[in-house]
Amino acid sequence: MRTYDTLLSCGLIALALGFSPAASFDGRPSDAAPNQSTAPAAPRPPAAAAIPRATPYEAQRSGTQALRAGKLDQAMTSLEYAAEQGMPGAMWKLGRMYADGDGVSQNKLRAFEYFVNLTKTHAYEPPDSQESRFVASAFVALGQYYLDGIPDTAVKPDPAVAMDLFRHAASYFGDQDAQYHLGRLYLLGTGTAKDSVQAARWLRLAATKGQRSAQALLGGMLFKGQGVARQPAMGLAWLTIAKDGASAEEAWITETYRSALAQASADERLQAARHVEELVRARRAAK
Repeated sequence: MRTYDTLLSCGLIALALGFSPAASFDGRPSDAAPNQSTAPAAPRPPAAAAIPRATPYEAQRSGTQALRAGKLDQAMTSLEYAAEQGMPGAMWKLGRMYADGDGVSQNKLRAFEYFVNLTKTHAYEPPDSQESRFVASAFVALGQYYLDGIPDTAVKPDPAVAMDLFRHAASYFGDQDAQYHLGRLYLLGTGTAKDSVQAARWLRLAATKGQRSAQALLGGMLFKGQGVARQPAMGLAWLTIAKDGASAEEAWITETYRSALAQASADERLQAARHVEELVRARRAAK
């Protein structure tokens, strides 16, 4: 089984992120569809000239402040300069802006490029650094792109590469979203052999950190005994916690909880309530 650590240690990160069929060394697609341009929509003045005395950190901070103030052009100039200088926060912010269409036209390929460059240059950012969360998030975003591909571009679905990306963010950075995605792929057998034990392990790690989707999936597994020993009370407890934090867009969590509650016995409900108290206390103690 390939792992992201193996790709990195063998000098093959370029294969996964730079020289794959999806992208060339600089992160730009090698054979993108003609209607998907990778060039900026309009030329900008040289960033360095615009902020001659700014350090990369100052440019990143200035760009973030300009965004909050609604000064998009100023923000883009500062963030692009900071990104060119390798600032993880600026690279991540620009990637997210293009991924979400936040202040700019949505362009998933541009987002992909920023995330590729961020992960290539900061794959082993110290996990306890302030910048590590940006790197981990970029790995997760790339994993999602490799799961689904980007329509009309050379970025095609590759679940095995997605697994490698999620695994690195989950194990090296301890990212809860990566742990959730990794557990889900093990549960489904996507990009890897189906393994319910590994799925439960990764989902539990994410669940204890407050990842609601992981809490719900783990709860469902335990309640049903899906590939693991059946623990209905503990499963219902995790589903209860997930339901309590679920948003309107996460209706599936509420429905999964209601289904389990309807099937649970009175004793299982009572035990679940006790487990909820224990899990909440453990979560507060870990903060």
